[in-house]
Parts: sequence; structure tokens; C-alpha cells
Amino acid sequence: MGVACRHTGAVCRLLGGVYGRGAGPTPAHCGASSRRGSAMSPRNGRRTGAHRAHSLARQLKTKRRRRDLDEIHGDLQPENAARLLRQEPDPDLPGCAQFYCLHCARYFVDLTSMKEHFRSKVHKKRLKQLREAPYTQEEAERAAGMGSYIPPKKVEVQTQPLEEVVEMEASS
Repeated sequence: MGVACRHTGAVCRLLGGVYGRGAGPTPAHCGASSRRGSAMSPRNGRRTGAHRAHSLARQLKTKRRRRDLDEIHGDLQPENAARLLRQEPDPDLPGCAQFYCLHCARYFVDLTSMKEHFRSKVHKKRLKQLREAPYTQEEAERAAGMGSYIPPKKVEVQTQPLEEVVEMEASS
């Protein structure tokens, strides 16, 4: 009777199951060779079996991750909003960080692309998501049975005014 292989979880009957105990080299049957470039490794560089990388969609999700709704609610506070709308020019960001959508946490190249974004479905969806108040610890406790449930409050959210952006463009 063998022991589960430490690489694939399959039962290894070779040599009385020594591989399951962590002793010796990697068995040839499991596809995860201890030597680089062996006959069992794939040619394209991707690992197989239990070592398979996460899906491409999952990698792109983390690469293009946006700010969460509760963080954006914090950005909508007047002191934070003023700081974000009047940023110093940064050549590394699109439009030198002069055209920023508070609700979507996105930078734009120029005023026309920002106006276009304000009319887009993505921006309108984000406004709708932001209408609900952020989740709080009190609400979590009430949901767990430590109080009576009160539905979340609605917050009035409107697209940021463009006059501030026009004034900045005229002054430069």
C-alpha cells in the first residue's frame, strides 16, 4: 500500500511510498520534476498539475484593480475631494493628473475624454453603486443578530462639477 505523493496527491506505490514522506528525489510519474528542463516538464514554461498558475482573468483582475467603494466614499469628503481635484502636475499619470474622476478613481488625458466618461455607462453605474452608504461595523453586528436590522441609508451622489476643471485649464 502506498502513500499520497507530496507533489500531486496521487497514491504513489513506487518504492513502498517513500515519496509521500518527503524523502528522496521527485518521482518521474508526477510531472513536477526536481531537475530543470527534464523530459517531463512542459516546453512553454508553464507548470502543470497541482502547480498550475491561476487563470489569466484572475491575474488581470489584480493587475487592473480599482479602489473599493468605501475608499471612494472617503475620497468624496470635501477635504479629500479638494486635494484630489487640485493635484500637482505629475508627468507619470495621464493628463499630468489634472483630469481626475472622483467617483471612478480614474485619470484622463484631457477634458473632452473626461466629459465623455461622465456620459458613459461605466460612470453612471459607479454613481448608482455609490448611492448606497458604505458598510459599517454596526451594520455587520446587526446582521449577525446583535441588534435589529436597519436597511442601509441612501447617499446623494452627483457627478463632480466641471467648472473647477475649466478654471484650472484656463489658468495654465
